[in-house]
Amino acid sequence: MPRIIVLAVMAGHFVAAFAALGMPPFFSLILERSLYNEARYLAGWFYVVPTAFAAISSPWWGKLADRYGKKQLLIRAQLGLAASFLLAGFATNTWVFFVALALQGILGGTFAASNAYLATVTSGSTLARSLTAMQWSARAALVAAPLTLGLVLQMDIHSPIEMYRALALLPLIAAALAAFLPAGAPPQKTVSVHETQIVAEATPLQVYALQFVFVFATVVTFPYFAPHVQQRFAGVSVGMSGLLFGLPHAVYLLAALPLTSWLTHNRRNPILAAAFAVLALSLVGQALTESLAVLIVWRLLMGLAMTTGFIALHGLIAGIVRSGNAGRAFGWFESSSKWGAVAAGLAAGFTAQAFGLNAPFLMGAALVFCVFIYLMLAPYHRLRASI
Repeated sequence: MPRIIVLAVMAGHFVAAFAALGMPPFFSLILERSLYNEARYLAGWFYVVPTAFAAISSPWWGKLADRYGKKQLLIRAQLGLAASFLLAGFATNTWVFFVALALQGILGGTFAASNAYLATVTSGSTLARSLTAMQWSARAALVAAPLTLGLVLQMDIHSPIEMYRALALLPLIAAALAAFLPAGAPPQKTVSVHETQIVAEATPLQVYALQFVFVFATVVTFPYFAPHVQQRFAGVSVGMSGLLFGLPHAVYLLAALPLTSWLTHNRRNPILAAAFAVLALSLVGQALTESLAVLIVWRLLMGLAMTTGFIALHGLIAGIVRSGNAGRAFGWFESSSKWGAVAAGLAAGFTAQAFGLNAPFLMGAALVFCVFIYLMLAPYHRLRASI
């Protein structure tokens, strides 16, 4: 039964994330054809608006989920997403579009709401595997949505922003799917043969800080990856740059679910330390390599580091989550992720402008290497939560 529930929650999150993650790559097109605004820099600003507002609102929604029920707040998140999409679809100027994107961040939060709900039907290692599966659905949407919507927008569509009107149906479908889920109850204290309890290896604050750094280090390379590749390797097409960009996400899609069953039975801190080390190495390699073939190897290693890092982080958060505090815990977990992405976007713009296109890679590597040293040198008892 829990497996069916996890699959249903994954499906609901995928269809909602499909719309939320699929449209941002086409903000420049929306500004030009729908809002008649030639200020291209607004596309970059609009890209981070939902993320920033989600970072602010996620902890608040999490507290409400603990008070009023995770299922109710999951449905609310899907309906809030649908409402913001409808407003965006009928926007006639940049200010209305900005408000719609802000509301997407404030009223959405489907990922945190889905994870909080799962904590009412699973626990321990099963919850950790469920969180990895949820991350899988998000990565799948990140890969599939831009490609699918890009093909649709290649058709003779007068105003691309009207796509939001159709996409609003997706979170409505997800809300209807969530309505049929059981209300959820605290997981049973008895542990099945397929489930083991996870001992807390870090405090909540440490988990949120590690999540912030991990997301920062991966996202800081996103905005300027394609220009970096095209500058360093003459003749590389935009399509090839996009393929290279997607390689780490493809590794996650292929490796996350097989690896999570094994990794969740081991201590998370050593696994996370190894992930940080490999991530730092791969970022330095991508910044300095002169060979396209070697770059592909570094991208694959980055994907492996992302996969193991996320699995370890999911194990850490599963160790501190209880049914009664799941909304608050996942609210802050999601907020730290969003703030990491916002900080990464701002830092990438500054460092790339000041020091060159390889600077974001080196900055991310330096940060995760410092955390790797901390994880290796800090005594174990300092990384143990008292719950």
